Amino acid sequence: MVRNVAGVVAELDPEDVHLLSGVEQGMRFSEWVDRGKLPDFANLSPEEVDYRLNRCERRELIERRTIQYEGYTLTDKGYDVLALHTFAERDTIDGVGAPLGVGKESDVLEVRSFRPLALKFHREGYTQFRAVNREREYTSDHNHVSWLYTARKAAEREYEILMELYPDVSVPQPVDQNRHALVMEKLAGVELASADFDTAQAVGVFDLILREAVLAYEAGYVHADLSEYNVFVSEDGVTVFDWPQAVPTDHDNAAALLRRDVENVARYFRRKYPAEAPEVDATRVAKAVADGSFESVRAFVD
Repeated sequence: MVRNVAGVVAELDPEDVHLLSGVEQGMRFSEWVDRGKLPDFANLSPEEVDYRLNRCERRELIERRTIQYEGYTLTDKGYDVLALHTFAERDTIDGVGAPLGVGKESDVLEVRSFRPLALKFHREGYTQFRAVNREREYTSDHNHVSWLYTARKAAEREYEILMELYPDVSVPQPVDQNRHALVMEKLAGVELASADFDTAQAVGVFDLILREAVLAYEAGYVHADLSEYNVFVSEDGVTVFDWPQAVPTDHDNAAALLRRDVENVARYFRRKYPAEAPEVDATRVAKAVADGSFESVRAFVD
């Protein structure tokens, strides 16, 4: 379930935010922050720290564990609160609305601002950050990294890539980023996995997706996780989202990842539209995408 923490943010005092920020700062050095160090990290008196710890623990924003010492760590809910508080201070958003979706590594909610936007919380690594750290290139050079770092780096990377791709590639317009969260354009239409097309439409959408892959490649990136679950389809065309795992085109595995992207999309269309979707040679298509010669999927029918 996608969690909306806007109500919690409204309940917090400035000192509560100082306490949460102090725990966050301490987690740069240890997963569990020594209670005795929190007055310095949070710039609060020991008595104020005691009071704020109780308030934040009741709201499930922090966890406590007694090891060799009394330690505290942020929960994912507490990290959400810090990011949302910052967006509100920047006037990026005015309020948080309904959930828009939940994935393996992210939650997305609608937010109110100068226009409807989407707020994405990255969840990479919260429960299994060590495994994610081994797989994700943007953390692979760190032997010891917290889930906060893993999720924040994913959000930073996705925001940077969207800034580079938009508007030349049909991706969500990036608006703001803080910690493990980013604010971006709310997508119109429906997820490809939920859409239904007739024969001509199915082939046309297949073409549109591959053309966006061409534009992304020309801009220097391969999506590297393209599927029916990160493409939105509307009357205006297609929009490709979820880019934190993208790799530059000079990456050693770029060709293989591009071929896998093409195979994933082709496999989906063949499975859902067996009578309509053409059988294509994914290797040839990927090569055409990479060299800019792709014009139509029909040219690659086996």
